[in-house]
Amino acid sequence: MDGLPCPVPKKVGIVWKKTREATETAGVVTQYLRSHGREVLTDEQAVGRDADLVVVLGGDGTLLHAASLLGGRRAPILGVNMGSLGFTTEVPHGEIYPTLDLVLAGRATMSERLKLGVHLHRGAEPAPALAAEVLNEVVISKTALGRMCELDTRYRGGYVTTFKADGVIVATPTGSTAYSLAANGPLVYPTMEAVIIAPICPHTLTQRPLVVPDDGDIELLLVNDTEVFLTLDGRPGLPISRGDRVQVKQSPNRVLLV
Repeated sequence: MDGLPCPVPKKVGIVWKKTREATETAGVVTQYLRSHGREVLTDEQAVGRDADLVVVLGGDGTLLHAASLLGGRRAPILGVNMGSLGFTTEVPHGEIYPTLDLVLAGRATMSERLKLGVHLHRGAEPAPALAAEVLNEVVISKTALGRMCELDTRYRGGYVTTFKADGVIVATPTGSTAYSLAANGPLVYPTMEAVIIAPICPHTLTQRPLVVPDDGDIELLLVNDTEVFLTLDGRPGLPISRGDRVQVKQSPNRVLLV
């Protein structure tokens, strides 16, 4: 949803990119917030546990990291663009303090963004080997020297296709401007209730990106032998093998962006 009122915070966490500029800015923002009577948290564990607003100083990667710290907590994130990419860190560096003034005065709004839950099943094992959440995308992709992937893809239990490609991206609307866009996926309105399934360099011209409702489960089964990795929101990848199955579905949790 768009335009939700942003609650006035008492405890503000700061997460920043480890550069000189962002580190210096974090110090100045800390002083500014304390001068306005706010408790400031800079330890990441405390930010994830206690902050009722998180200020991110960096790019999209830093914001994704901050969202992972929060887990399912509904603390809004204020993203300040100090990186090379800033689709989700929307506030320019020069507008930090006017924007903070709006938040502290209770005049800011926030956007509610979909997250996806991901479960990796090894072979026929019923229990998941991995359970996680993403804000941008789930990526199954071959290595540089690996042969193409063959991924049996199902939606709501029904067979869709077997993608023969360098991989497949399952992206949220927020992630539609990230890797999915580079793979010729569509731009999707950020609060739309939809999920993108986009093949990476498909080997068949008829296999194109799909947009499906976000209330159905997506399953991708690796059916051939090749070197493949599962990557979640750009974090270090996990190798998967033939017979492994990745389940993706809507998470009950949301990310709130100021």
